[in-house]
Amino acid sequence: MNTQTTTIVPTGTWVVDTAHSRVGFSVKHMGISTVRGEFTEFEGSLEIGEDLSDTRIRGTVKTASVDTNEDQRDEHLRSPDFFEAEAHPGLSFESTRIEAIDDETFRITGDLALRGVTNELTLTAEMNGIEADPNGGERVGLEVTGQLSRGDYGMKFNQALGSGNMLVSDKVKLTLDIAATRES
Repeated sequence: MNTQTTTIVPTGTWVVDTAHSRVGFSVKHMGISTVRGEFTEFEGSLEIGEDLSDTRIRGTVKTASVDTNEDQRDEHLRSPDFFEAEAHPGLSFESTRIEAIDDETFRITGDLALRGVTNELTLTAEMNGIEADPNGGERVGLEVTGQLSRGDYGMKFNQALGSGNMLVSDKVKLTLDIAATRES
C-alpha cells in the first residue's frame, strides 16, 4: 500500500484545456461490437493542495453535446431513454477522496450526478507528465479511466436479443484524456 499523501503536480488551480482534452465513453452494442462516443462541451478544474486530502477535482459536461458520429443515435441518447438532456442538461463530478496508488497513478473517488441521481464513482488517473508550453505556461496531462452502470442513473432502455445478449450493455467505460493549464 502506497502511503504517499502529496501529489507531484504543483499546488494551485489547474483548468482543463478543452481544445487538448477529450471526455469519452464506450459501450457494447448487441454484445458483439463497441460503440464509442464523446462529449464535445465540458469543463473542469484541479485544485491541488499541499497534500491529497486538500486536493479537489471537479468537472461538468453538457449532455446534449454527446457525439457518437451517428446523428440518429445521438438524438436517441439525448432522449428520456438515456441522458434526458432537455430536463437534465448537465452531468457533474466532484472528488471526495484521492489516494495514491503509486508515484504516477491515483484513485479518485467522487460523486457523479447524472439525470438527477448522484452516486459514488471511482476513477483511476495516470499522470502523463508536466511540461512548460511555448508561451511559458505550465501544463499537466492525465489519462483517466473508469466505468459505471447506466442503470444506476435511471437509464433502463434496452431490448433482449434472441442470443441472450442485450441491445445495449449496462456497463459504460469512461476514458478521459485531460490536459490542464496552471492558472495560479
